[in-house]
Amino acid sequence: MLKNSIIENVLTTALEQRVDFGEIYVEQTQKNTITMTNGAVDTALSGIDKGAGIRLFYGNQAVYAYTNDLSEKNLIEITKKASLAMKGNHNTKAIFDFTKPFQTNYNKIQKMPDMIPKKQKIEVMKGASSAAFLYSNLISQTRLGYQDIMQSVLIANTKGILAKDERVRSRMTVEAIASSQTEKQSGYFGPGASMGFELFEKIDMEQVARNASRIAVTMLKADICPRKKMTVVIENGFGGVIFHEACGHSLEATAVARNASVFAGKLGHKIASSIVTAVDDGTIENAWGTANIDDEGTPTQKNVLIENGILKSYLVDKLNGQKMGMPSTGSARRESYKFAPTSRMTNTYIAAGNTKPADIIADTEYGLYAKCMGGGSVDPATGVFNFAVLEGYMIRNGKIAEPVRGATLIGKGDEILLRIDRVGNNLKSAQGMCGSISGSIPTNVGQPMIRVSEITVGGRG
Repeated sequence: MLKNSIIENVLTTALEQRVDFGEIYVEQTQKNTITMTNGAVDTALSGIDKGAGIRLFYGNQAVYAYTNDLSEKNLIEITKKASLAMKGNHNTKAIFDFTKPFQTNYNKIQKMPDMIPKKQKIEVMKGASSAAFLYSNLISQTRLGYQDIMQSVLIANTKGILAKDERVRSRMTVEAIASSQTEKQSGYFGPGASMGFELFEKIDMEQVARNASRIAVTMLKADICPRKKMTVVIENGFGGVIFHEACGHSLEATAVARNASVFAGKLGHKIASSIVTAVDDGTIENAWGTANIDDEGTPTQKNVLIENGILKSYLVDKLNGQKMGMPSTGSARRESYKFAPTSRMTNTYIAAGNTKPADIIADTEYGLYAKCMGGGSVDPATGVFNFAVLEGYMIRNGKIAEPVRGATLIGKGDEILLRIDRVGNNLKSAQGMCGSISGSIPTNVGQPMIRVSEITVGGRG
């Protein structure tokens, strides 16, 4: 992507500005997107973006600049301009012995997306749209989205690291909307992976669409969820979004280094029920959030965050790790060269327990069964969250009873972790996009079925 001689000259320029650390991140991304409404294509766009980001450290302060002009002259110029923001007083180094870090290829691609005709991608989308409509005559609209991304990155720094990675991701989203004369409800799924088009040979998108329709139709006919504190059973898969949002962000060094996390200073402390183990693993083969290296060139790894209720680790990037006196955990991520990296999650999940899901339900006299979670919001500093339940049912006398709609789960992440009293054996993951100060990135969330002894449940009406 860039000649080593250019990289060396840019980093030498950085050191001539008396920085403590200099880094160049170079990226080329090819992206294809298709959107569809009711089986008809709305947009079909393809594009290539390339550029570079220059990051300089002065002590624990950093400055970042980016450009889409990859000429040597321009890269050197923006390095000098970036350095004007901060000045240090340190020695320079003019010779670089670039070390390629040992890395494993976790994402083997069988069918590169750019080799698949657009017509074939559209056929899969149309099949899913038709399946959603055929589920019920109450389905009034379908919205589908397809995206594939092929990204090449190069990261080099003044510590002698030169790392490269090739990343391919594919995803398709399906939303089905059911309507009555007075109400509309929707169902949604968005499977994705670090795979090529073979993903859609492994996943039956028509069945995915039927499940989206099932949620929409079921919730259209459901009663309003009661508002009260109650026991809540949260299903596996996207149920893990609660841990991701309400707890995971608070374990990122982005927040911890600023003491803006409820878990700051609590390594080695009990922060969750003893039956809870939580992991962030950037090495899961072909998973949505997997990469061979992070966006600072550090190999990704499996990080045990919580083990049997005890806080074991944070997710750490170089800059925040420097502030905290901790090494990187391979957790630095960014949306593109337009963002400086910071600590972010990859594939985050609550590990499987030993309890059968049927036994968890049978052991719950009364409560809410959150079968499918929707979106929500959280304040990492306090852990206070508010999440919508996309598909919910009441539990009565140990059995799943009537469907309910409009439910929201309200609470604090650190309190909810301690109230988990059942963990199922049916671990499953789901895919989403996570936004933070380094942009929007693909992340897996996951968990087995869990039960929380008490959560405030909000509802409408």
